[in-house]
Amino acid sequence: MYKSVIRPLFFSFDPEKIHHFTFSLIRFFHKIGFGSIFRSIYKVENPKLERELFGLKFPNPVGLAAGFDKDAKLYKELSNFGFGFIEIGTITPKPQPGNEKPRLFRLKEDAAIINRMGFNNGGVKEAVERLKSNCHPERSRRILIGGNIGKNKNTPNEEAVNDYIICFEALFDYVDYFVVNVSSPNTPNLRALQEKKPLTNLLQTLQDRNNEMSVRAESGTRKPILLKIAPDLTDEQLLDIIEIVATTKIDGVIATNTTISREGISSENKKEMGGLSGKPLTKRATEIIRFLSEKSNKAFPIIGVGGIHSAKDAVEKLEAGASLVQLYTGFIYEGPGLIQQINKALLKRT
Repeated sequence: MYKSVIRPLFFSFDPEKIHHFTFSLIRFFHKIGFGSIFRSIYKVENPKLERELFGLKFPNPVGLAAGFDKDAKLYKELSNFGFGFIEIGTITPKPQPGNEKPRLFRLKEDAAIINRMGFNNGGVKEAVERLKSNCHPERSRRILIGGNIGKNKNTPNEEAVNDYIICFEALFDYVDYFVVNVSSPNTPNLRALQEKKPLTNLLQTLQDRNNEMSVRAESGTRKPILLKIAPDLTDEQLLDIIEIVATTKIDGVIATNTTISREGISSENKKEMGGLSGKPLTKRATEIIRFLSEKSNKAFPIIGVGGIHSAKDAVEKLEAGASLVQLYTGFIYEGPGLIQQINKALLKRT
């Protein structure tokens, strides 16, 4: 029903406007009691799907990637579609509107999306307020949350580490793991932070702060830190990433973010500036996962994201070396049934 009726209807409207409308629609259905119905339809619960990673127990290995619920406005409702974890963000210290509209484009012929959103979000303080209820001791169904953090557009790269620290400290008690985003192509000069020296400095600074805050935390434990990388890195740069992970002792890598490549794209919107996600990224993202896994001798966990539009795509990433997977564009094109399909396929393999 989703691909035959709902998707064609949604795709007849502006992508960003329908995104906000969909949020309102999902929130409305939950207010009138549909949450349990969605869970009964889409959620696959089985101990065999559980994964333990970074000291966390994931109910299943299929998560929602950052960018969909930027401001932590709908993570509770979205979890009812069967996701094992939700990643919010990218969150910046101060609120910012992002880039000028239009900034989100469908490439239907390629089952892809181009976005140049530019870290539009309400700032870290607003996100924290929304996340507090997830940490309430009386909440029976706590949702695993990842916090994807970045810098404000107007913050120069020389001062970027301060923005990441602000977000890290503010979110520390409210997320289960952190993702350092230096790979979005939509914030000027952000990707320059992927270079070896500034990236090592940034990650080491966050690790040092992590260790300091864990001493003061009630749990006494540090928070896992992951690095999200671009699919446009060369093999030499990927080898640098492996070395940086070993040096800074961060907990893992998310591979990959959106690409600036337009190779093999046929849609008219391919000329739009921004990061491309969806099916055209399937092969490259899997290649990077395999490269990192093999060259590092599986030294750290990898979360695979990029072009997952079927259970087969997800299985390929897991076989290439990923421990978990995330959806974004595939969720939009294939609908919530994709989460269930992946989890059922994984159960058949056990």
